[in-house]
Amino acid sequence: MTAGRDPLARLRDAAARRAGAGLRRTLRARPDRLTDLASNDYLGLSGDPRLVEGACAAARAWGTGSTGSRLVTGTTELHAELDRRLAAFTGSAAGLVFSSGFLANLGAVTALAGPGTLVVSDQVNHASIVDACRLSRARVAIVPHRDAAAVEDALADREEADAIVVTDAVFSVDGDLAPLNALHAAARTHGALLVVDEAHALGVVGEHGRGAAHAAGLAGEPDVVLTLTLSKSLASQGGAVLGAPEVIEALVDTGRSFIFDTGLNPPAAGAALAALDVLESDPGLPVRARDRALRIANLAAGSGLETAAPAAAVVPVFLGEPHAALRAAEICAEHGLRVGCFRPPSVPKGRACLRLTARATLDESDLTRLRTALAEVASSTGRSLHA
Repeated sequence: MTAGRDPLARLRDAAARRAGAGLRRTLRARPDRLTDLASNDYLGLSGDPRLVEGACAAARAWGTGSTGSRLVTGTTELHAELDRRLAAFTGSAAGLVFSSGFLANLGAVTALAGPGTLVVSDQVNHASIVDACRLSRARVAIVPHRDAAAVEDALADREEADAIVVTDAVFSVDGDLAPLNALHAAARTHGALLVVDEAHALGVVGEHGRGAAHAAGLAGEPDVVLTLTLSKSLASQGGAVLGAPEVIEALVDTGRSFIFDTGLNPPAAGAALAALDVLESDPGLPVRARDRALRIANLAAGSGLETAAPAAAVVPVFLGEPHAALRAAEICAEHGLRVGCFRPPSVPKGRACLRLTARATLDESDLTRLRTALAEVASSTGRSLHA
């Protein structure tokens, strides 16, 4: 090491470069005064009294922490019930709850793949899938977005005996849906497992919000593995892997992000169970979330902004460069709306965007303010397609 060199200098220099490019991130406390169009609380259940009571009842019965890994002391009756309920809700044979959705993806991919395995991954899969692929030590083939033919070619050309195909169900920024039936057909033809991350589909897509795989008729197929998070539509915390008993057994035996991690805290499990009760009793919730998403997309298109037809609750508004996206987010805040602002490396260069998320509980006044804000965004940023 060079004598006398400040080891933090490179970090300050890199931060300055990111600031100049409009790529600095800032942690901000969530303000009460802004209407939420940025979170993943798609059904508006965060703060719902039924979920609050579910969490409180779990804390009173089991305490605030799970006290250890699930293989030691971290599995309570709540965890076992949540394993079963999530599997039943999605039509899967068995389930296993993790402490986060990120760790569920790490566990699933690294336990099912390894040296001598091919992993075929969509180029815009979530970062947790990207990291899981890297950690798996498998050969990874990155295929163009939503390109089932490219997946089939990669599987057909492989030398490895085993393979898995991994994809988001609903992609987290563009909000589009993976071609699950075509992917499953390719995987089955070539003896591969299909791993589907239902994070942004659960609670929104399909009947009762049972997810994209269920809606595609793939529920319970032995060669389909689901991962999901409890922190979006279910308004809690944690994740899960769902699939054939052999898959769950492999995770319990070999899944490092399961074995060596403290189990999900009981209040989060209680809240997630309560959310499943709400979903099963109110099938209109997913319908309302999808309706609000379609209306948001129509408002953006009506203002002349580039958007995409939503498959679930995520609606992108593409603005090109980071500074334009930052200014658009500021305009929305001025109108009392908090929105997501996505810039590279979260999105490709030139595709900085607002990420608007629908919520089943949005009302007409929220949508009216959004219409006004988007019209100003189109005018102020010069991104209107009507110009």
